[in-house]
Amino acid sequence: MRIHYLGATRTTTGSMYLVEVNGSRILLECGLYQGHRDAAIERNRKFPFDPAGLECVVLSHAHIDHCGNLPNLCRQGFQGNIYSTFATRDLAAVMLADSAAVQRADAEFVSRKREKEGKPAVLPLYSSEDAEKAVRQFVGLNYHRPLPIADGVSLRFADAGHILGSAQVILDVKENGRSFRYLFSGDIGRPKQEILRDAEPVENVDFLQVESTYGGREHQDAMNAREELCRLMGTALRRGGKVIVPAFSVGRTQQLVYVLNQLADTDCLPRVPIFVDSPLSVNATEVFRLHPECFDEETLRFLREQRNPFGMENLTYIREASQSRKLNELDGPAIIISASGMAEAGRIRHHLSNHIGDPKSLILFVGYCAEHTLGAQILSRRSPVNIFGQPHVVRAEIGSIDAFSGHADRSELTDYVKSLTGDIRKVTVIHGEEEQSLAFAGTLRELKPRAEVIVPEPGQIVEFSMESASPAA
Repeated sequence: MRIHYLGATRTTTGSMYLVEVNGSRILLECGLYQGHRDAAIERNRKFPFDPAGLECVVLSHAHIDHCGNLPNLCRQGFQGNIYSTFATRDLAAVMLADSAAVQRADAEFVSRKREKEGKPAVLPLYSSEDAEKAVRQFVGLNYHRPLPIADGVSLRFADAGHILGSAQVILDVKENGRSFRYLFSGDIGRPKQEILRDAEPVENVDFLQVESTYGGREHQDAMNAREELCRLMGTALRRGGKVIVPAFSVGRTQQLVYVLNQLADTDCLPRVPIFVDSPLSVNATEVFRLHPECFDEETLRFLREQRNPFGMENLTYIREASQSRKLNELDGPAIIISASGMAEAGRIRHHLSNHIGDPKSLILFVGYCAEHTLGAQILSRRSPVNIFGQPHVVRAEIGSIDAFSGHADRSELTDYVKSLTGDIRKVTVIHGEEEQSLAFAGTLRELKPRAEVIVPEPGQIVEFSMESASPAA
């Protein structure tokens, strides 16, 4: 078996890995690459393989950098099954519809500017119809239910604890008379985070492909995250400012709303209006309500004994653009949670353009921002920053709480690898900026001295030798 490392390799966006085994081609993930606009458009439009030649796609979870290019894949000829958990399927349906709408709006905006410059219009990567077609190709699979997906390949999902429905991908392979188990970690969540169960240990692993988003860093103590949230938000709200929170629509938004709901019974924060301004966040939250089977025991108990974890009296979910625009006229302090988490698209850019110059306000990041994104520029205290092509001087307070991150840190990733059983022969380290991936590779070489640890280069092909695996039963 061999794997082509085509995305999220020495970077964190555009996850895509092409598996060749027994004459079949299986695609793990099909994410959108996010970064500089021109480079991203060119990279996302073209695949380095024939989509029509794929046997199937396996999807670990519904974040757009993992599933966002599926409509384009299907439009270019892929007709096979897309395997995921049921919750991932439902989340991907709303994620892809929203992605198509955002791309259409962005293409129209850029085309208007290009028209003034005498340049041709640009087209969106795919349409809403393409997104709907892709969703029809999804096949839902529960955790721990093995399913043959190609000649000699059986798929099983295990909980990854990252977002609702997120999964580790287990491929049990028989090839050339030998059998082995290949584990793709997907994105591993922090243990004991709100709402979700922890990532599960997987047994009898021969080969491992593991994420490294925070492979060289430690997060803030999760136990202190709420205190830090109260301190940063409370200070800004009491001085009359707005708190603007760029947050991923799936995962971080629901986690933050749940925490604010729990804090509503304390004196931690002044009681101010809270707005979740993102149609995708609203739709995703509705999907969360449909899948309590993914919740941990604490969240289920809160739901049974107290109230809806995602609703409270001073919380308003906003779908319509007209309601979103009215927030520009809002007097007094308020909390506005909007997508995207990296501030690369969506309504968050309007809120940033309106408030980033206000010294009373707080821009609070609660998740990861990839290099070169607007969020990363703001976090680095760059000023001015360009929003909608216009420079904005940064006068607002900039804050970050990475304890709410959906990704395990170095120690937590190390504990995850320790939880795996089996004689792991080879590890590929992916989904991390180069510095993070190389750092975690060093950790793994100490942890697994008998294993070959590789940090693939973009486009690299890695062979997985069957000679070291056990004979097939």
